[in-house]
Amino acid sequence: MKFREVVIFSGQVFQVPQCVQRIDHRATHGWQLRYGGTKLFSDHTNDGSGAAKALELATRELLKRIATMPAPTRLQRGPSQNKSNNLPVGISGPVVRVRRGGKVRDCSLAVLIPRFGATPTRRTIYIGTENTYTTERFDAALARAIEMRSAAEEAYHRAETRSRRAEATALKKARRAAA
Repeated sequence: MKFREVVIFSGQVFQVPQCVQRIDHRATHGWQLRYGGTKLFSDHTNDGSGAAKALELATRELLKRIATMPAPTRLQRGPSQNKSNNLPVGISGPVVRVRRGGKVRDCSLAVLIPRFGATPTRRTIYIGTENTYTTERFDAALARAIEMRSAAEEAYHRAETRSRRAEATALKKARRAAA
């Protein structure tokens, strides 16, 4: 789990886990948890003396939420506003090309396959040549592309959640060892 150093208004320095933000605004002083919704853990003091206890409570709640909730996704949810067709996210096409040495153009869909912790890959789904292209073949290829992208997104989410939970478990062990 990633940590960063935060210096609050009183000069105290804290190591803060990712997903926890410091809020110091007029009469509000505390730590805000941003994982599966937001929750403020107030210092209950104006001088910042309760910041350590509030951070401890926020960290405990973060670990509890990581253990019980799926990880928030980092994948794009909707198509870009600049996308000129109505295909789902991660699917583009139809791509028309002439293969080297060929005389007939062929058509395919491109599917971006996300992989957690690695660069995404691109797969193509063949539709047909200019002589065999039909709406039915396009619809079948689109259905396969959507299925392929959905399966890849599910695998990505599972890997992301597994990674977050492993980080949380390591943090719990480190906290127990330090106590």
